[in-house]
Amino acid sequence: MLIPCGDCHFFAGNPSGHAKKALKQRFLKLLPCCRQPKSIPSISENSIEDELELSTVCHRPEGLEQLQEQTKFSRKELQVLYRGFKNECPSGIVNEESFKQIYSQFFPQGDSSTYATFLFNAFDTDHDGSVSFEDFVAGLSIILRGTVDDRLSWAFNLYDLNKDGCITKEEMLDIMKSIYDMMGKYTYPAMREDAPQEHVENFFQKMDRNRDGVVTIDEFIESCQKDENIMSSMKLFDNVI
Repeated sequence: MLIPCGDCHFFAGNPSGHAKKALKQRFLKLLPCCRQPKSIPSISENSIEDELELSTVCHRPEGLEQLQEQTKFSRKELQVLYRGFKNECPSGIVNEESFKQIYSQFFPQGDSSTYATFLFNAFDTDHDGSVSFEDFVAGLSIILRGTVDDRLSWAFNLYDLNKDGCITKEEMLDIMKSIYDMMGKYTYPAMREDAPQEHVENFFQKMDRNRDGVVTIDEFIESCQKDENIMSSMKLFDNVI
């Protein structure tokens, strides 16, 4: 749900084994901690705690204990995540433009800027124009360790662009166009111009149970839970870290 791609998109049908593997690999690339040397998990707890408590960067993260209580990550996992986050974002926060630049590195064949904006807004839960380490691990905790309902609610929030509690066809079309732009013509050399619209119609055929033209969170969660392909795709990242 975090990094959709065409046929293995969260709602686009039954992803192949190859597509699932490619999707997971892309997600791993977006986790700085997963690209660090294997020795990083043995970093001294005291050194990380000192950084968290005495950091001189612009944003000072909350302490390990508090983040442990707020997320489903262990102390050691938070240490590794923090080190990776700070390597990518030395100031301790990332704004939208920086987020788009980081994200574009992993989709060089297309234009990921619009989808990255949607994703940035999903992580920026307090809408202050920046994503801090706390924002990052809070979202990541839901995506990787949350219940099925938690993960689906997070995905719904991503697609509900104006945050009014429902997904319209216009919003879903914007999402689908951004996905095709991100994947690029190299991935879809013969893509029809109406392909995004076709995906939207398929989405609403599945999700809009009362046919009122919008998808509510209840319709979304109920439909997803009844779809074996969607439930299978949600297990892709269970053991990422």
